[in-house]
Amino acid sequence: MMKTGESSLFPLLYDYLKTYLPKQRNVSHNTILSYRKALEELLDYVKEREQIPLGSLSFEHLTADVIFSFLKHLELEKGCSISTRNARFAAIRAFMDYAADHDITLIANLNKLKKVPFKKPDNTIMVDYMSMRAITAIIEQPDINTPKGLRDRFFIMLLYDTGARVQEVLNLKLGDLQLGQLPKVTLFGKGRKTRVVPLMEKTAQHLKKYLSVFHKDTAQNVDAPLFYSVIHGNKQRLSDRRIRYVLQKYGEQARRVCPEVPSNVYPHLLRHSRAMHLYQEGMDLTLVSQWLGHSQLETTQIYAHADTEHKRKAIEAATPQDNPLYSKLNSARYTVTDEETLKKLTGLK
Repeated sequence: MMKTGESSLFPLLYDYLKTYLPKQRNVSHNTILSYRKALEELLDYVKEREQIPLGSLSFEHLTADVIFSFLKHLELEKGCSISTRNARFAAIRAFMDYAADHDITLIANLNKLKKVPFKKPDNTIMVDYMSMRAITAIIEQPDINTPKGLRDRFFIMLLYDTGARVQEVLNLKLGDLQLGQLPKVTLFGKGRKTRVVPLMEKTAQHLKKYLSVFHKDTAQNVDAPLFYSVIHGNKQRLSDRRIRYVLQKYGEQARRVCPEVPSNVYPHLLRHSRAMHLYQEGMDLTLVSQWLGHSQLETTQIYAHADTEHKRKAIEAATPQDNPLYSKLNSARYTVTDEETLKKLTGLK
């Protein structure tokens, strides 16, 4: 165990990102990238604040007060949301916790960090999502008479149907699919957590067509990636960048026939849309949370907040300003609080 934090910062950073997270904790690649980004932003901020070279930074510069100043910088100067601020704080605190296990001089600073709670987001949280009409318009754009069109349409359908994160779909292998009377897919989410999601009948039908074209020679290879592209004769797993390009392209095409399609169509928008549609159709919030693979129910509550705010705005838009009820329309009256959600989940409402 080290006795001083003066020279241990960068060795511990390396061990944390290269050994501890990927090999001992078995953390996903995307989570490591998120942690790395948070720590990199912090070090860049401190470097500029102290006007010293990056290599001169030590734990002595990473005091709790400096870290709190960095979090304020994210919100006030960089315009980051509260959720982004909290994610950065969680990553930094996790690293400081790890560092304190190796350097006893850091324990007091860690304890000071732990006394500060994460910020609570505003009660009225708006979530971007698309109508079912917009979703349908996008799905209908790919030309399924071509192999790429068939692949693109099925990918979009699967992304929406499962409500999965784009990387979860890109990582799918043939062995993760199960056809039959109850078609379903096994998804591997954050922290290597798995969940099984059922597939709609139409999605299952398109899956069979897709497999007959793209996996007629690899059907028995359970480790083969479900989605791939052929580049110079070699099969390569589809990239996140490629999917974002495809969605934006079909989104622009769909907007010509359906004005409800937003100008920016991205993978997570389909996840938000699926979650909102499930909630609006009456699915219990706890089931929506399980469907999405959220580790905490609080994360899923944004859909309850967003749906309530959407209804409030619809009522407001439908009420003439000269109507006596108009002055009584107050967003606070339609805001879902945590207590109200708890009562609903426990059957009290």
